[in-house]
Amino acid sequence: MRTDMQPVILIVDDHSMIRKGLKLNIQLNLHYSDISEAGSCNELMRELVKKRFTHLILDIILSDGSSLEIIPNIRRLYPDMKIMIFSMQPAEVYGEALKQYGIKFYLSKSVGEEEIIECLNKFLSNEEVERTNEMQSFKGNPFATLAPRELEILHYVLKGFGTKEISQTLNLKMNTISTVKTRIFEKTNAGNVKELTELATLYSVNY
Repeated sequence: MRTDMQPVILIVDDHSMIRKGLKLNIQLNLHYSDISEAGSCNELMRELVKKRFTHLILDIILSDGSSLEIIPNIRRLYPDMKIMIFSMQPAEVYGEALKQYGIKFYLSKSVGEEEIIECLNKFLSNEEVERTNEMQSFKGNPFATLAPRELEILHYVLKGFGTKEISQTLNLKMNTISTVKTRIFEKTNAGNVKELTELATLYSVNY
């Protein structure tokens, strides 16, 4: 059993089995026990006011939106909280956006259990890490150059939301949404939503 100060952990994923699997791994292999769970952006924000968490393990796509929408608020309200992204989303797409928020840990759900435990141990022990190759941008990926706001809006475009719906959801002006959508199409070289969706499927950008 560890004798050093115990981290207070919040795991956020919209799949309960993933949350429970991570929690069990942390408890059995790393011997940390103060672990809470949330399954959506709204649940996450509610949990954050209940106690002072030291570590947040967070998926990018949640049931009620993209966590990119709330990370800026989390950073503003809880600047000292450590954040790890645990996702199936390609790291090369989100790496630069997350770098702007000081997020250094990005763990793919597709890696083996041994690597997951090793990365979790470093994260929960507050070890400094260099950005791995996984966190670097890849020139061949058309989504890798998208800015955080563009990635937020991309999520809703791929879900089939129109400009007005996105505007209402994100509380942004419609002309702002239109401008950002135009930039997304230009950066990805997609001619329409169908082509954009096909590109997203090809590069495993889920929505």
